[in-house]
Order: sequence, then structure tokens, then C-alpha cells
Amino acid sequence: MIRLEDILTPGRALVGVPGGSKKRVLEQIAKLVATDLPDLDSQDIFESLIAREKLGSTGFGNGIAIPHCRLAGCTSPLSAVLRLDAPVDFDAIDGAPVDLLFVLLVPQAATDEHLELLRQIASMLDREDVRQRLRQAPTSASLFQAVVDAQNGR
Repeated sequence: MIRLEDILTPGRALVGVPGGSKKRVLEQIAKLVATDLPDLDSQDIFESLIAREKLGSTGFGNGIAIPHCRLAGCTSPLSAVLRLDAPVDFDAIDGAPVDLLFVLLVPQAATDEHLELLRQIASMLDREDVRQRLRQAPTSASLFQAVVDAQNGR
């Protein structure tokens, strides 16, 4: 079983990301991933994330969104976590603006893997103590460590 900490890198955990709008945040996610993985095109990532959002918001509630999509050219699942400097409207299920985003990109053919990773993320973020630690992480490195700790039951 793939675990979230296996597909998230310290370089894809960012604190203080400028918000602005849902579209702007998705653009920034696409650029972040494409910078880290030059084989993937930022425009393709952005368009795939937007297409998924058109099916229904990935706003999870409690100020969290889990933008995710299947992506041609993606050879293995990857994740990113961002904490925005100011919350943005993400059409979340509870109407709350979003300041924490967990991103999941999976290969076009991934099915069970994709669903299992989404379940892991949702289960972790369902815990108030985890959300609080993620929101209080002062640096990108400590944000990454908070995710790893949460995955390991700490």
C-alpha cells in the first residue's frame, strides 16, 4: 500500500502560499509540481485540476481542500501540501474558505490506489489535532514533518 508520506516531498510542502482565488491557487499548484517534475507540463496539470473541480468542488470542509486528478504522463502518484497565507473560497461542502490544500495527482489508469490515497488524506484531516498542527507549522519543513507525524500516528 502506498502511503502519503511516500509521495510527498519536503519541496512540495509549502507555508505562506499566496491565495487570491481558487483558480490562482490551482495555477500555483500546477507550477509547483511542474517545477519539481519537469516531465509534467504545468498547463496540463492545471487543466486537469480545473476539469476535476468542474465535476464538483474538492473542498472537504474545515478549511481544507483536496484537489486531485488523474493525469496523462504521470507515472506514479504524487502529492503536495500547501498552507495559504489567506483563505480562499473553494466552494467547500461546509461553505468555509480554504487555507489548507492537499494535492493528489495519479496516473491515468490508477483506480484503487487513487481512492486509497484519498481515503488516507481524508482520514488524517478528519482529526482536529492534525489540522491544528498543520495550521501552526511555522515553516514548510515543519509542515512536511507534521504530515509525516500524522501518518505515523504521532
